[in-house]
Amino acid sequence: MTDLHVHGPQYAFRGLGMDLELLDWLNANTFPEESRFEDLAYAKKAYEIFVSDLRNSTTTRACIFATLHTEATLLLMDLLEKSGLHTYVGKVNMDRNGTPALQEKDSDTSYADTEKWILHSLQAYSNTKPILTPRFIPSCSDELMRKIKKLEKRYHLPVQSHLSENINEIAFVKELVPSSSCYGDAYRQFGLFGNEVPTIMAHCVYSNKEEIELMKRSGVYIAHCPESNINLASGIAPVRKYLEEDMHVGLGSDIAAGSSLNLLKSMAMAIQASKIYYRLVDQSKKPLAFSEVFYLATLGGGSFFGKAGTFLKGYAFDAVILDDSHIRSPRKMNLEERMERAMYLTDEIKIIHKYINGKFIF
Repeated sequence: MTDLHVHGPQYAFRGLGMDLELLDWLNANTFPEESRFEDLAYAKKAYEIFVSDLRNSTTTRACIFATLHTEATLLLMDLLEKSGLHTYVGKVNMDRNGTPALQEKDSDTSYADTEKWILHSLQAYSNTKPILTPRFIPSCSDELMRKIKKLEKRYHLPVQSHLSENINEIAFVKELVPSSSCYGDAYRQFGLFGNEVPTIMAHCVYSNKEEIELMKRSGVYIAHCPESNINLASGIAPVRKYLEEDMHVGLGSDIAAGSSLNLLKSMAMAIQASKIYYRLVDQSKKPLAFSEVFYLATLGGGSFFGKAGTFLKGYAFDAVILDDSHIRSPRKMNLEERMERAMYLTDEIKIIHKYINGKFIF
């Protein structure tokens, strides 16, 4: 299973501060926590917990946001490499609209620190790869976005960021990049929105017709984060619409706006969110079925890593072995029924073994 969108440094405050919407939540909770990762001792303690729990979760592959701190990001990558997980990790870029404790000095500093991090991480790891990570348009000046594009062209790296998560965020982006026709177009103007640049955009709750067409044409991956979207009162992404358009869609836990690394929980919440969308927003869009959210958690997101996310011939052997034998029931169930039940009974399911790319992890 692949987690297409998770914030490693936010794991320390999961389950806290869920009474705010996105922009206020970032300023009140996220930025103060992430600023603490300048202290390597704190970063080590926090990332050891995160990586240990991620290793023992249902996740085999993940795309992870770190912080803007180069040394702490490399520390996270060191730990992930030792874990056996296959991951993309991003040193966050942000040179505006942060806080005094969490904002890069200027675009030149961000560019230099990011290139230093890229050069180290390209040489140091086998299973842990760098991914360019402009936090989102509000956090990155035009000059910084142009510099990130230079790095992309030089090192041919993928990109991850956020898109159309919150109504106020979208309005803010329009103020910051008035020439853009939609939020996605702001990324496109800087050459960081799919096509020759493999790209993940998290959320896509309010993507309009133009933005959807742009994502579809550019091959952008959507990381659907249902629990996060509910916890921050962002809304409900129209995932049925994206699947009907044959777009790339996977699941993200989005810690810490999401509360759990368990992608089985994300699967269940994706179904529940789609039911609310069907009932309250658009009754032409049927709720997601178990088979569809299982696809999102496996091949849907796994394909970002290449031939991963399925047991088909020629694909990497990634497997999570679940034990449901202790769940008492008078009826016999087939494999699909047992898997569907596991999705809802996550507290009663034990993860006993994990393989990644054919390697026994535990």
